[in-house]
Order: sequence, then structure tokens, then C-alpha cells
Amino acid sequence: MKAVELFCCSGGFAIGAHAAGFDVACAYDYDPILTSSWLTNFPKTALKHRDVSELSGAEIEVDAGGKVDLLFGGPPCQGFSAIGKRDKKDERRRLLHHFFRLVAEVEPAAFVMENVKGLGFKDARGELDGALEQVPAHYVVSDPLILDAANFGAATKRQRLFVIGYDPASCGKIDFKALMQRRDTPTTVREAIGDLVGAFLQDAEGDVWQLSDESTASAYAKNLRNDDKTFTGNQRTAHTKPVLKRFSNVPQGGLDKVGRYPRLSWQGQCPTLRAGTGSDKGSYQSVRPLHPEEDRVITVREAARLQGFPDSHKFHDTIWHSFRMIGNSVSPIIAREILTVVAKAIQSARIANAA
Repeated sequence: MKAVELFCCSGGFAIGAHAAGFDVACAYDYDPILTSSWLTNFPKTALKHRDVSELSGAEIEVDAGGKVDLLFGGPPCQGFSAIGKRDKKDERRRLLHHFFRLVAEVEPAAFVMENVKGLGFKDARGELDGALEQVPAHYVVSDPLILDAANFGAATKRQRLFVIGYDPASCGKIDFKALMQRRDTPTTVREAIGDLVGAFLQDAEGDVWQLSDESTASAYAKNLRNDDKTFTGNQRTAHTKPVLKRFSNVPQGGLDKVGRYPRLSWQGQCPTLRAGTGSDKGSYQSVRPLHPEEDRVITVREAARLQGFPDSHKFHDTIWHSFRMIGNSVSPIIAREILTVVAKAIQSARIANAA
């Protein structure tokens, strides 16, 4: 099954697509920083640095090498975010329309669009509905689905809006209600990152870390580990002594009242990780959670584990851009589960059509 991703960023959605059985033939994104490690992580998927607003369906089919079964992606959400300005003049809001324009031009068997909950709010819902009017009438399209990654087994509480559609001629029925009712046991912070405690630096120049032989791992962590138990992106942030003292007074599940840093609880889930902004939007760095026991913010790898990225996944060389990558991503956990449902529906239609 051939898939194409729009607004691919660092590849959280693509990890889920591959796990669901799709061949992600090509991916598009305009940002060279947020996609800087793409070809390292997905060497067989062509990356196209393109403005999606200038992209055509015909070009996508040429780049993908044929008919596309799945078109998926998360158009930039900053213009719809509940914690942002929600500026109706934000040019990024129009990219939502181009996603659905390309659905109409490509006519895949199915499509999945992800965005923030704010897209479903009263002042933005009209824009979503207007964009959806471009989808051909024969498609079956879900209402906006608010799905939480924690309900699909992730270690983070991350509610996002999804719109799923399919062509009944080439895709079996997708049970949208079942997705809404999904209630898997959430992974705890300890299950996600507990085995990273005690890891030691193996190669300072390459930021390569080695898990301790004595570390125990949950099933969740084992699924994300490398075979050799190495990983990258575990550099600690250096805090000043006054900040360290302040952090030491924050209990698990508590909040640093000065910087608004939440401390993770070993038995809880991570709150939604925010992306911050690039230099073009003021270089704003979002608040990162504190480690459950150590008086510091979490590392890139800890954030990646909580989001559901495997230890093999590489990010940017800097902590700032790495957190932007993670904060902008779809959790690979929920991506895998949703796209597995879609994959099975496409496969069922193929079997029925071949009979």
C-alpha cells in the first residue's frame, strides 16, 4: 500500500504508517530544520522540500511512482492552537485547505488529517468545514475526532483532532466510533523512561549513551530500544544553582510556580509536549517537564520515549530544535493504531474487489 505524507516534520506520523504496513513513497515539508534528520531515519522515502500550497496532485503521483492509497499529514496548527493568537490572518491556516485540495486531486483510497483541538472550536470550525467541501462527495468522511494518545497506549496525554475519510470503492468501512471509544491502558512515565536512569555516556562527541546492563525495562520500553541498548539525545540541560534549588522543592505531580515547570510523576503520564517556535517566530522555547526524581528538565530522548519514538530515531543536533521536532509530531503510538485500522480497511476492499 502506497502512502504519501504532507507536512512530514520529523516523522512521527510516518513511523506509524510504516508500522501499519504502508510504504511511504514520498513526503513533503517546507522546513529544512524540522526535516534535517529525515533521510537518516527514512532513507527509502523521498523527501521533497516543497511549499504544499504550490503542489499538485499530478506531481504527487509522479513523485510517488503511481496511484496513492493513503494521503496523510498534519497541516501547521499554530493558527488554530488554543494557546496561540488564533489569528485569522495567519497565512499558515490556509494550508489546511491545500491538504484537502490535494485529497480531491489525488483521490486516495483513504486520508487522515491531524491538527490541534482548537481547529474544532466555534471560531475555526467554519474554516475546517469549508476546507472539507473540496473532498469529493463519494467519500465517507468522519466528523472531527478528538483522540488522546494516552488512550491508545502512549505515555503522554496528547489530545488531537483527526479527520478520516475513505472512498468506499477502494477502502472498506472504517469504524470511527470505535476509535472514539478506544481506552487502552496508558503507559506510565516509569514504564516509558525508567530504564534510562543509570544510562552512561559512551561517546561524548556523538552524544551516544549506553543503557546499564542492570536496568529493567517495561514491554513499552523494550519495543523502543535498540538491540545494542544505545541511544542518542540524552544531553542534560545545565541549570543555575537557584533554579536547581527551586526545582528541588517541586514534588512529583507538582508545579514550579515561577517557571511553570510541571514535575512528572512516575505513575502518571506526561502532559502534552509543546513545540515552541523557530527563529522566524521569535525563537520561543516551550516549558519542558521536570524529571520525576532529578532536578532538571527532561532530555530529548526522554521526551521522545514519552511521545513514542524508538531509540533509533535521530533528531536535530541541538536540544532546542529537537524539542521542536518532538512537540510538532504526531505520537507514533496513536499514528500506528489509527493507520493500522485504515490499512486493514484498504486490504479488505482489495480482497473483496479481487473476489
